[in-house]
Amino acid sequence: MFLSTFDVLKIGIGPSSSHTMGPMVAAVRFLDELHNRNLIIPGAGKLHRLGARLHGSLAFTGKGHATDRAIILGFCGFLPETLDPDAAVEIEAQVRREKTVHPDGHSPLRFDPESDLVFDWGPPLEGHANGLTLSAYDTVGNLYQTRTFFSIGGGFILTAEELKASKNPPKDRRASQAFPYPFSTAREMLDMGAASGKTIAQMKEANERVLHPDTLDAKLTVLIDAMNACIDRGLSIEGILPGGLNVKRRAKGIHTSLLAERGSNTMPPHIINDWISVYAIAVNEENAAGGRVVTSPTNGAAGVIPAVMRYYRQHCLGATDAKVHEFLLVASAIGGLIKHNASISGAEVGCQGEVGSAAAMAAAGLCSVLGGTNEQIENAAEIALEHHLGMSCDPAAGLVQVPCIERNALGAIKAVSAASLALRGDGQHFMPLDNCIQVMLETGLDMNAKYKETSTGGIAVNLPEC
Repeated sequence: MFLSTFDVLKIGIGPSSSHTMGPMVAAVRFLDELHNRNLIIPGAGKLHRLGARLHGSLAFTGKGHATDRAIILGFCGFLPETLDPDAAVEIEAQVRREKTVHPDGHSPLRFDPESDLVFDWGPPLEGHANGLTLSAYDTVGNLYQTRTFFSIGGGFILTAEELKASKNPPKDRRASQAFPYPFSTAREMLDMGAASGKTIAQMKEANERVLHPDTLDAKLTVLIDAMNACIDRGLSIEGILPGGLNVKRRAKGIHTSLLAERGSNTMPPHIINDWISVYAIAVNEENAAGGRVVTSPTNGAAGVIPAVMRYYRQHCLGATDAKVHEFLLVASAIGGLIKHNASISGAEVGCQGEVGSAAAMAAAGLCSVLGGTNEQIENAAEIALEHHLGMSCDPAAGLVQVPCIERNALGAIKAVSAASLALRGDGQHFMPLDNCIQVMLETGLDMNAKYKETSTGGIAVNLPEC
């Protein structure tokens, strides 16, 4: 098994990797597939109109997660990694006015979001909670082509056929053998490290260089720069977040206060938690506003890794830029294990799969750059994940704001604490990371659907009436 760093960590836009980025990518892929003559339904006439139907969690929280905007932008041909977030609102407004999209490579196509985009609040599609059906029609309304996609978290999408195949992967391991260290479990990772004498970072780097022999460092720097730019932008902006909850941006005010207290001999020791928190809050306020973020491993959890990375770079003695590359390699190695063996989708396993996974990744990355052994790194990831087990995904009004923003702040603090605890030990511990990942999956599958990104339970339905 090998999942690249650049699959786990992707530049995109807010507010959600599964509800915004995934549907946008699916819409663009569907546009591409419309060129395949073999997929056209026999008897269909000239391509004329597009349609979309959202199911499960995509329907229940699609409005709050801007899934409708994502479909519109995707049908216009835009992808999350290249779209200018500041232009998205006007593009959406233009499509709603004109009821037409103009994707490259196609003639103008009719698409009226009011009638051609349906939120289906019935039972979810079989296979995954985040399902969407995209369709195209000819000039008289006959079905031209249709495809069902599932947005499985982190911006990943699969067709119904691909999802089914992913649950029964082939036994042939030749694809994995193309990589020098194709670990698919934490146990294999530790065993390969012991046999080779290499660190987790070194093994991950060797795997990545198979795909990116000359560009790995540059590509990692692009991710780091994007994460830092997101923090800096979030620390500089005030105002009210969109969506109707009237949540006030707090990062700039907190940051200004922290800067004013710098150097004071009255600062309490725990003030470092406020620094870690404000970095995470800055990112997730940007995400909630639809800004550019790095999915790490999801948008809803996008603040944890950048916050811990910034904490390391600006607050830890001996920190270097080169070590930040190591941080991301190790973090993505852990994220790949979690995604391969469980899930990072809030709609599938709750927020434990989002903030919990991000905290495990960040804890492992920090432990590594602070000199941890492979065993201590695995322990750090396990500690962070274990203490997010059972966390539900219950966003108020379907917005990635309450409690999501603060959960990132606390997830980052837990990650730092987990790394510190692991470094105090020798790497030997009771619960292996593999077992903890399995518990997370089982807990998520047993969790009631109203606590899994549907906004029908938990905090979402227990807000003050004011």
